[in-house]
Amino acid sequence: MADTKGTPIFRNMLADYLDVGTEATPDIRLMNVFETVDESPNAQTVDKHYVSDKSASTITTGYQPQFPITGDRYKDNAVTDYITKIAEEQLLGVQASFYRVNLFRPIEGKQNTYYARKFTVEFAIDTLGGAGGEIATIEGNMNAQGDVIIGEFNTQTKLFTAAADATPAP
Repeated sequence: MADTKGTPIFRNMLADYLDVGTEATPDIRLMNVFETVDESPNAQTVDKHYVSDKSASTITTGYQPQFPITGDRYKDNAVTDYITKIAEEQLLGVQASFYRVNLFRPIEGKQNTYYARKFTVEFAIDTLGGAGGEIATIEGNMNAQGDVIIGEFNTQTKLFTAAADATPAP
């Protein structure tokens, strides 16, 4: 039997959502004008050389996730308006919920619901740019704060449920 590669995962099968609302009134929006929303887990490591070993061991001690972003600015796009304001007003400590949804991993028995991860992010915006005649752009990083939460996300209701709180499918 030949090994198969499987089905490729194209980038549009990873949906990124950002909550641009408040804790009292969430407003979760698709990040639909971004050319890139990359993910850099940034494993944190320590090297140990134990006396009983000839070679050193590298041990992963944690992660420092970062999401480099590049997007186009539209005056009526809530996500770019939100992030642009942080950069223009040089705001510090602004945090938001960011959801990475794997549209290729549906939750069995639950319509419009997929495996997802929730991060709390802060913003480090480096560039508000754009050449003459082009759409203005925004570039920078969303830096994760604390631990990732694993769960499921309903793309219709835009509701995230942590795995510990999820109810089994009927």
